[in-house]
Amino acid sequence: MSDPSTSRPARGRPPRLDQARTVETALDLLNGSGLDALTMRRLADAMGVQAGALYRYFRTKEDLLTAMAERMMAGIRAPAGGADWSDRLSGLARALRQALLAHRDGARVFAGTHSTGPGTLGFAESCTGVLREAGFSDADAARAALAVVRLTIGHTLEEQAALRTEDGSPADPEVLRAAVSSGGYPHLTAALPTLTEADQAPHFEFGLALLVAGLETLRQPRR
Repeated sequence: MSDPSTSRPARGRPPRLDQARTVETALDLLNGSGLDALTMRRLADAMGVQAGALYRYFRTKEDLLTAMAERMMAGIRAPAGGADWSDRLSGLARALRQALLAHRDGARVFAGTHSTGPGTLGFAESCTGVLREAGFSDADAARAALAVVRLTIGHTLEEQAALRTEDGSPADPEVLRAAVSSGGYPHLTAALPTLTEADQAPHFEFGLALLVAGLETLRQPRR
Protein backbone atom coordinates (compact mmCIF):
# COMPACT_ATOMS: atom_id res chain seq x y z
CA MET A 1 0.00 0.00 0.00
CA SER A 2 1.35 3.43 -0.85
CA ASP A 3 2.13 5.98 1.82
CA PRO A 4 -0.58 8.71 1.74
CA SER A 5 2.06 11.33 2.49
CA THR A 6 3.99 10.50 -0.68
CA SER A 7 1.39 9.15 -3.10
CA ARG A 8 0.56 11.22 -6.20
CA PRO A 9 -2.45 13.49 -5.69
CA ALA A 10 -5.43 13.09 -7.98
CA ARG A 11 -5.59 15.34 -11.07
CA GLY A 12 -2.22 16.90 -10.31
CA ARG A 13 -3.46 18.87 -7.32
CA PRO A 14 -0.90 19.41 -4.53
CA PRO A 15 -1.68 17.41 -1.39
CA ARG A 16 -3.28 19.48 1.35
CA LEU A 17 -1.91 17.31 4.10
CA ASP A 18 1.36 15.53 4.69
CA GLN A 19 3.38 14.99 7.83
CA ALA A 20 6.26 17.36 7.08
CA ARG A 21 4.02 20.24 6.03
CA THR A 22 1.79 19.68 9.05
CA VAL A 23 4.78 20.03 11.40
CA GLU A 24 5.98 23.17 9.60
CA THR A 25 2.50 24.69 9.83
CA ALA A 26 2.35 23.83 13.53
CA LEU A 27 5.69 25.58 14.07
CA ASP A 28 4.39 28.64 12.21
CA LEU A 29 1.33 28.72 14.49
CA LEU A 30 3.58 28.26 17.51
CA ASN A 31 5.75 31.20 16.50
CA GLY A 32 2.72 33.37 15.86
CA SER A 33 0.57 32.62 18.89
CA GLY A 34 2.51 30.48 21.38
CA LEU A 35 2.07 26.96 22.68
CA ASP A 36 -1.11 27.57 24.67
CA ALA A 37 -2.94 28.72 21.51
CA LEU A 38 -1.77 25.75 19.43
CA THR A 39 -4.64 23.28 19.22
CA MET A 40 -5.35 20.47 16.80
CA ARG A 41 -8.42 22.35 15.61
CA ARG A 42 -6.47 25.52 14.85
CA LEU A 43 -3.85 23.48 13.07
CA ALA A 44 -6.50 21.71 10.99
CA ASP A 45 -8.05 25.07 10.05
CA ALA A 46 -4.64 26.36 8.97
CA MET A 47 -4.11 23.22 6.87
CA GLY A 48 -7.59 23.48 5.32
CA VAL A 49 -8.63 20.02 6.51
CA GLN A 50 -10.97 18.48 9.06
CA ALA A 51 -9.44 18.03 12.50
CA GLY A 52 -9.84 14.27 12.26
CA ALA A 53 -7.50 14.15 9.27
CA LEU A 54 -4.55 15.13 11.47
CA TYR A 55 -4.87 11.92 13.43
CA ARG A 56 -3.64 10.04 10.38
CA TYR A 57 -0.17 11.19 11.43
CA PHE A 58 -0.51 12.23 15.07
CA ARG A 59 -2.67 10.24 17.47
CA THR A 60 -2.38 12.90 20.18
CA LYS A 61 -1.13 16.45 20.59
CA GLU A 62 1.85 14.98 22.45
CA ASP A 63 2.76 13.08 19.26
CA LEU A 64 2.60 16.36 17.36
CA LEU A 65 4.81 18.13 19.91
CA THR A 66 7.34 15.31 19.67
CA ALA A 67 7.47 15.72 15.90
CA MET A 68 7.88 19.48 16.33
CA ALA A 69 10.72 18.94 18.80
CA GLU A 70 12.39 16.58 16.36
CA ARG A 71 12.13 19.21 13.62
CA MET A 72 13.82 21.76 15.90
CA MET A 73 16.75 19.38 16.37
CA ALA A 74 17.41 18.89 12.66
CA GLY A 75 20.96 19.66 11.73
CA ILE A 76 22.48 20.07 15.21
CA ARG A 77 25.78 18.25 15.34
CA ALA A 78 29.05 18.39 17.26
CA PRO A 79 31.51 21.15 16.36
CA ALA A 80 34.38 20.09 14.13
CA GLY A 81 36.74 17.55 15.63
CA GLY A 82 40.09 18.58 17.05
CA ALA A 83 38.74 21.02 19.62
CA ASP A 84 38.98 20.28 23.32
CA TRP A 85 36.17 18.05 24.58
CA SER A 86 34.84 20.84 26.82
CA ASP A 87 34.65 23.25 23.88
CA ARG A 88 32.86 20.68 21.76
CA LEU A 89 30.37 19.84 24.50
CA SER A 90 29.75 23.52 25.23
CA GLY A 91 29.24 24.12 21.52
CA LEU A 92 26.54 21.46 21.44
CA ALA A 93 24.79 23.00 24.44
CA ARG A 94 24.86 26.42 22.77
CA ALA A 95 23.51 24.95 19.54
CA LEU A 96 20.63 23.31 21.44
CA ARG A 97 19.80 26.59 23.18
CA GLN A 98 19.76 28.46 19.87
CA ALA A 99 17.54 25.79 18.29
CA LEU A 100 15.02 26.18 21.10
CA LEU A 101 15.20 29.97 21.09
CA ALA A 102 14.52 29.98 17.36
CA HIS A 103 10.88 29.12 18.12
CA ARG A 104 8.48 30.79 20.51
CA ASP A 105 8.01 28.48 23.50
CA GLY A 106 10.55 26.15 21.92
CA ALA A 107 11.80 24.87 25.26
CA ARG A 108 8.25 24.15 26.43
CA VAL A 109 7.62 22.14 23.28
CA PHE A 110 10.83 20.17 23.69
CA ALA A 111 10.59 19.51 27.43
CA GLY A 112 9.13 16.11 28.19
CA THR A 113 9.16 14.81 24.63
CA HIS A 114 10.95 11.60 23.81
CA SER A 115 11.71 11.69 20.12
CA THR A 116 13.66 8.83 18.59
CA GLY A 117 14.11 10.62 15.29
CA PRO A 118 17.48 11.21 13.61
CA GLY A 119 17.78 14.82 14.78
CA THR A 120 17.33 14.03 18.46
CA LEU A 121 19.32 10.80 18.37
CA GLY A 122 22.06 12.46 16.33
CA PHE A 123 22.41 15.18 18.93
CA ALA A 124 22.48 12.65 21.76
CA GLU A 125 25.04 10.57 19.86
CA SER A 126 27.24 13.63 19.42
CA CYS A 127 27.10 14.58 23.10
CA THR A 128 27.72 11.06 24.32
CA GLY A 129 30.49 10.54 21.78
CA VAL A 130 32.34 13.70 22.82
CA LEU A 131 32.24 12.56 26.43
CA ARG A 132 33.23 8.93 25.85
CA GLU A 133 36.11 10.00 23.61
CA ALA A 134 37.25 12.38 26.37
CA GLY A 135 37.60 9.48 28.80
CA PHE A 136 34.28 9.37 30.62
CA SER A 137 32.85 5.96 31.42
CA ASP A 138 29.75 4.91 29.51
CA ALA A 139 27.53 5.61 32.52
CA ASP A 140 29.12 8.97 33.30
CA ALA A 141 28.93 9.99 29.63
CA ALA A 142 25.21 9.21 29.55
CA ARG A 143 24.50 11.09 32.78
CA ALA A 144 26.67 14.03 31.75
CA ALA A 145 24.87 14.30 28.42
CA LEU A 146 21.53 14.32 30.26
CA ALA A 147 22.83 17.00 32.63
CA VAL A 148 23.86 19.22 29.72
CA VAL A 149 20.50 18.82 28.00
CA ARG A 150 18.54 19.46 31.19
CA LEU A 151 20.59 22.52 32.10
CA THR A 152 19.97 23.92 28.63
CA ILE A 153 16.25 23.16 28.58
CA GLY A 154 15.73 24.48 32.11
CA HIS A 155 17.59 27.70 31.42
CA THR A 156 15.80 28.26 28.12
CA LEU A 157 12.42 27.60 29.72
CA GLU A 158 13.09 30.39 32.20
CA GLU A 159 14.63 32.58 29.50
CA GLN A 160 11.60 32.32 27.25
CA ALA A 161 9.16 32.70 30.13
CA ALA A 162 10.85 35.97 31.08
CA LEU A 163 10.42 37.38 27.59
CA ARG A 164 6.69 37.89 27.89
CA THR A 165 4.05 38.16 30.60
CA GLU A 166 0.62 36.57 30.61
CA ASP A 167 -0.98 39.59 28.94
CA GLY A 168 1.53 39.45 26.10
CA SER A 169 3.58 42.46 27.15
CA PRO A 170 7.35 42.29 27.68
CA ALA A 171 8.44 41.35 31.17
CA ASP A 172 9.36 44.43 33.21
CA PRO A 173 12.53 44.26 35.32
CA GLU A 174 11.32 47.30 37.24
CA VAL A 175 8.86 45.05 39.08
CA LEU A 176 11.75 43.12 40.61
CA ARG A 177 13.71 46.31 41.29
CA ALA A 178 10.76 47.85 43.13
CA ALA A 179 10.16 44.72 45.22
CA VAL A 180 13.81 44.39 46.22
CA SER A 181 14.20 48.12 46.88
CA SER A 182 11.25 48.08 49.28
CA GLY A 183 13.73 47.13 51.96
CA GLY A 184 15.39 44.27 53.79
CA TYR A 185 17.28 42.70 50.86
CA PRO A 186 20.81 44.15 50.85
CA HIS A 187 22.39 41.20 49.05
CA LEU A 188 19.76 41.18 46.32
CA THR A 189 20.12 44.95 46.01
CA ALA A 190 23.83 44.51 45.36
CA ALA A 191 23.11 41.82 42.78
CA LEU A 192 20.26 43.66 41.01
CA PRO A 193 22.31 44.82 37.99
CA THR A 194 23.04 41.18 37.18
CA LEU A 195 19.62 39.83 38.10
CA THR A 196 17.82 42.33 35.87
CA GLU A 197 20.11 42.42 32.85
CA ALA A 198 18.30 41.72 29.60
CA ASP A 199 20.97 39.51 28.04
CA GLN A 200 20.46 35.98 29.31
CA ALA A 201 23.50 34.50 27.56
CA PRO A 202 25.95 35.31 30.40
CA HIS A 203 23.74 33.44 32.87
CA PHE A 204 23.66 30.41 30.58
CA GLU A 205 27.41 30.52 30.01
CA PHE A 206 28.07 30.74 33.76
CA GLY A 207 25.97 27.65 34.49
CA LEU A 208 27.47 25.77 31.57
CA ALA A 209 31.01 26.60 32.70
CA LEU A 210 30.23 25.34 36.20
CA LEU A 211 28.84 22.10 34.81
CA VAL A 212 31.81 21.50 32.54
CA ALA A 213 34.25 22.27 35.36
CA GLY A 214 32.45 19.77 37.57
CA LEU A 215 32.56 17.13 34.84
CA GLU A 216 36.32 17.58 34.53
CA THR A 217 36.71 16.18 38.03
CA LEU A 218 35.14 12.88 36.88
CA ARG A 219 37.08 12.53 33.65
CA GLN A 220 39.75 9.88 33.26
CA PRO A 221 41.74 10.80 30.16
CA ARG A 222 42.69 7.87 27.98
CA ARG A 223 46.38 7.02 28.07
